[in-house]
Amino acid sequence: MIKSIKHFAEESINIFEKLEDDFFKHPEKMAEYVKGITKELHKVGILMIQESLEQMNQQLKDSGKRTTGWYVEKDSQKQLVTSLGTVHFTKTLFMNRETGKMEYLLDRILGLEKHERITEDAITEMLKEAVQTSYRRGGEESSLEGTVSKQTVKAKLHGLKFPKDTKKPEKKKEVEYLYIEADEDHVSLQFRERKGDLIESSNGQKNNCLITKLVYVHEGIEPEASQSKRYKLINPYYFCRVCDGKDNEAFWDEIYEYMNEHYELEKVKKIYLNADGGGWIETARSRIKGLSYVLDEFHLQKYLIRLISHMKDSADDALRELKTAIRRGTKAELCEIVERLKNALREESVNTGTKRLEQSRDYILENWGAARLRLMHKDGVIGSSTEGHVSHVLSSRMSSRPMGWSRTGAGKMAQLRAYYYNGGDMLELVRYQKAKLSKAAGCEREIILSTQMLKSEKNRHGILGKYVEAMTHNVSLDTKKKVYFNEHIWGL
Repeated sequence: MIKSIKHFAEESINIFEKLEDDFFKHPEKMAEYVKGITKELHKVGILMIQESLEQMNQQLKDSGKRTTGWYVEKDSQKQLVTSLGTVHFTKTLFMNRETGKMEYLLDRILGLEKHERITEDAITEMLKEAVQTSYRRGGEESSLEGTVSKQTVKAKLHGLKFPKDTKKPEKKKEVEYLYIEADEDHVSLQFRERKGDLIESSNGQKNNCLITKLVYVHEGIEPEASQSKRYKLINPYYFCRVCDGKDNEAFWDEIYEYMNEHYELEKVKKIYLNADGGGWIETARSRIKGLSYVLDEFHLQKYLIRLISHMKDSADDALRELKTAIRRGTKAELCEIVERLKNALREESVNTGTKRLEQSRDYILENWGAARLRLMHKDGVIGSSTEGHVSHVLSSRMSSRPMGWSRTGAGKMAQLRAYYYNGGDMLELVRYQKAKLSKAAGCEREIILSTQMLKSEKNRHGILGKYVEAMTHNVSLDTKKKVYFNEHIWGL
């Protein structure tokens, strides 16, 4: 760190003094004062990172242990994008004496994949922004100085692997009721398998719609604050996917696994599934036993309004009659009411109106038990919030603005949104992507820590050990760094 310290002593201090002097002369220019300090600290930070990387690389070159397996091929000037800025430094390419394989050994020690030029912290900042706004903004926010392309952001997103929920409680919760809410968002595809494969129908519409699925589990609702009329979900946990067929079953199995790991399910009085009755949602009833299906309020109200939209002044009366039939009557009574509503259609709209009424009637009949449970509002049934959460969790990023997705991109972004709303740590997610490097042959021994090395010296030198022990408090920073880094060289 000698260069960094020298720069700070010879240049930075003078700059800081000059900035402070100017600030006292012109206290109204605080912005310039802050920006000037930030700029110089940034310069020092970049220099420190550069110096540390080059010192590590030089230690690799000087290591006697390294020479037994690798020899120097050449030095190259490289750059590494960090969240602080782009660092330019010298890195050495080595060749394996036995295999002839070429490798930048420093990359291996740093945990960088081959050809990786972006650090974990920069990728973390990239994902934090991309999950909320856009690929372009994610690239811009990855580093304080400079940017990475939106194509790079896209590639990072497409390659993401997501861990299952790892924050398992020490003790499972006991709750009276548990709620599952499910809905979907429709996003636009740029293509299905490859560019140009979208087909237009006879009416000019393309088959570019993709369903992204949202499911969240929670324990009910509570006021946001005392005296508040606004409510919030209690301990929600989100799941988002793009999936079909057998993948739907795996999706619901994952949700059940979460519930089983966090709750004493045998002590739950009822598990309510609030949904709109879609086919993929029906799969839940075959994967999670004991569900009570409740039709969500938004879709029930939507189809009820479709039944009475032509009734004008009599609409409220018709709505009450329909709800009474669903709540306490029979399917036949509902059908009789719908027939009377048909008779009230204006002559010019009989055909379209009849179709609308019959479709709405059939939807309610197909979800009869779930619609009745919704309107009865008893035994733990609460209002659903699926539409609002779909908008908040998925639509606000994926479908509310003109944009097109690939199936992979939509699926990964949906998962990333769920991870984000579950409070997932982006740095942990970035580190999850890296497979654990296997130990090199001949390195099965445990790495000796610096304290262990000094302890062994004490034992080996006998009476001189007390001096070695005293050394532990006076080892120079440079020596410590060499000891620490040598541990990693031994691991090569």
